[in-house]
Amino acid sequence: MTRAKTAQIAQQQPALGDSLRIAIVGAGIAGLSTALALARAGFTHIDVFEAASSFGEIGAGIQVAPNMSAILDRLGVLDKVVKDSVALDGMQIRRCSTNEVLASPSFLHLRDTYRYPQMVCHRADLSKTLFDACISTGVIRIHFSSRLTDLDFENTRFCVTQGEETRWVEVDVVLAADGVKSIARARMLAATGQVDDAEDTGQAAYRVMLTREQIVASGDKELLDLLDSQIAQRWTGHGRMIIAYPIAHHNIYNISTAHPDTHFARAPTGAWTTYGSRAAMLGTYVSYCDTVQRLLALVRRDQVCEWKLRVHAPLDGWVRERVALLGDACHPTLPHLAQGAAQAVEDGAVLAAVLAKVGCKEDVGRALRVYEALRKERAEWVVDAAAHSGKQLLLSDEAALEARDQLFANSHESGRNPDQYADKEVQQRIYGHDCIEEVHTKWDELWAATL
Repeated sequence: MTRAKTAQIAQQQPALGDSLRIAIVGAGIAGLSTALALARAGFTHIDVFEAASSFGEIGAGIQVAPNMSAILDRLGVLDKVVKDSVALDGMQIRRCSTNEVLASPSFLHLRDTYRYPQMVCHRADLSKTLFDACISTGVIRIHFSSRLTDLDFENTRFCVTQGEETRWVEVDVVLAADGVKSIARARMLAATGQVDDAEDTGQAAYRVMLTREQIVASGDKELLDLLDSQIAQRWTGHGRMIIAYPIAHHNIYNISTAHPDTHFARAPTGAWTTYGSRAAMLGTYVSYCDTVQRLLALVRRDQVCEWKLRVHAPLDGWVRERVALLGDACHPTLPHLAQGAAQAVEDGAVLAAVLAKVGCKEDVGRALRVYEALRKERAEWVVDAAAHSGKQLLLSDEAALEARDQLFANSHESGRNPDQYADKEVQQRIYGHDCIEEVHTKWDELWAATL
């Protein structure tokens, strides 16, 4: 893949590269990509603390959008990601009950316009690529079974529980990538008398992966053609939707849904995920077309997992002293724009870039405020756009559906699409943004503004 030269994360060796003690909380895609960005920028004391007991290759399909690829390219891992990914040529948006194609947006222009294609891969493959790259740097240490339990903002230290042992870790900067249930966010809000509470969207989602063996064994040529294609499928209507696409070298068909939450709403616990009921899943989509029925009929009972989709109200700030939040810890988003991981990767790259510009440890907190100034408005716009797209995709009112479907029909000419993921103006705003170049061009202005 031939790619244009882009600005590097750090323009020169950072003054604090050999002395700044950096702690990252969380070893998901956000935490690992941040650690790798810091190492590529020239930092040598990077510790990642992960609550899980080991690196687990878990998850389902994930989209690698052009803006994420631009960062992965700078991190030196894109070629491996490309090998593990399927490049999508486009998407077919279909009426749920009849399978009629409402719109067929192409993604072929993305490579020419934004330098990278729209790709999809298994989350486990992307995580492993980042993990292996982190280990290979020799400067990133990953500590498993290490759960953050408390934060001391004034002294830049945090409490970690490792089995029976609890200890305080003192560093120069803490970057919290501990997800939508972030302990760091809860402590940051508590420090100003606020209560941390995620917002219920009223939506839930099934995540299912069908293997090639399952589809081949069915003898269903139409389903096999879907697995072998470079086209994502979106079925929408009746207040719910499905998106499906091939991953893992076309050996897995990844299916993600969104629908009204009924099971979690009735649950007596605060669980956000559960092994789903196959019968309930089939019942949820019983009004969908025969193609969907045949697809879901292949799903085994042990393959159904259901997520409660929750978000968080925009925070007043992402930074306190020398502690910063990133990724889902500060801007969790609905999946309808496929930008959650991409925005987290942008966060990590910007953090590395701003810290590389700092000349003394006393200015670390100020640099983190520049990071917030660069990232907060953009990330929160993406969250809002994803929510808006979800409302369009989950319409149930017949008159509203008819008006929306006419917009789908007109989208080939206008480029505007109710599905924001395929809308050309939204794509321009997301994929056309160079977050690293913005650090270099806006640094002086924002640095002065943080005094």
